[in-house]
Amino acid sequence: MRHDPHKLVEGCLVAGMAMGARTAYIYIRGEFYNEASNMQAAIQEAYEAGLIGKNACRSGYDFDIIMHRGAGAYICGEEMALIESLEGKQGKPRLKPPFPADIGVFGCPTTVANVETVAVAPAICRRGGEWFASFGRERNHGTKLYCISGHVNSPCTVEEEMSIPLRELVERHAGGVKGGWDNLLAIIPGGSSVPLIPKSVCENVLMDFDALVEVQSGLGTAAVIVMDKSADVVDCIARLLLFYKHESCGQCTPCREGTGWLTKMLYRFVKGDARPGEIDMIWELSKQIEGHTICALGDAAAWPVQGLVRHFRPELERRMEEFANKSRKQATA
Repeated sequence: MRHDPHKLVEGCLVAGMAMGARTAYIYIRGEFYNEASNMQAAIQEAYEAGLIGKNACRSGYDFDIIMHRGAGAYICGEEMALIESLEGKQGKPRLKPPFPADIGVFGCPTTVANVETVAVAPAICRRGGEWFASFGRERNHGTKLYCISGHVNSPCTVEEEMSIPLRELVERHAGGVKGGWDNLLAIIPGGSSVPLIPKSVCENVLMDFDALVEVQSGLGTAAVIVMDKSADVVDCIARLLLFYKHESCGQCTPCREGTGWLTKMLYRFVKGDARPGEIDMIWELSKQIEGHTICALGDAAAWPVQGLVRHFRPELERRMEEFANKSRKQATA
């Protein structure tokens, strides 16, 4: 959207023609000002060139593209919340059914897709499905945009094939972990909403859906967040929970209340101001949130906590022991 917005315009036209749709809405978070401006300029150029609009590409097919800037709510990444926002209402997910394919934007049948999915459609049409399927392994074909950030030498976003080893992805495109691979602590492989995996798992895991599910994580958005040994992993996860608490739309009680409880407990865990029994308590709390909400934001808040407890329980217990010893010494003094 920043550097090659016409790719998305063409993708919208291809996908719209395939579905028999007459209008495409590109919903973009309002903070992405440059991307939105470039996108709008590309849409205008496509209209002026006759590629979209009335008699698009002189095909007899009418197709309009409208760009909509959202107000910056994370929840509007969920398809029904996005539709509600697009219609001028609060961005809150609504119950399904009815699904968007039956009743979507302004009551019309609607397909909601990611920009990445739509933008790759023209390349697949040109080169053929077999070419695209040649990337990755069985059940995980194609390419993916990987956004690599955190403690790496060269943070970047790169389009790579599915099933590339995680270590190879980080070292080839992001310049490796700061201080070398041995300085790695953990990686969140699919954006903030999936459980982290420790260095021992990162060694050999592949970056695709099936491989990451096998190690109790997920590919998610493929936003790879690298943490080296200088990171306070408990504080990092607590900060993620603060974000989800802030972004919860508040419709579902497990998410509205649970994200607040998780955040409070985790910030106590950061200091060690807790009892070892509370580790199992926070695990149970995450399980009461997971799968009990309208949309997946509840799951997204629960999974980072589960990953922390699964792989870093000894670190949590160590902090609690240190805090308890310190408190005893102060009381004795």
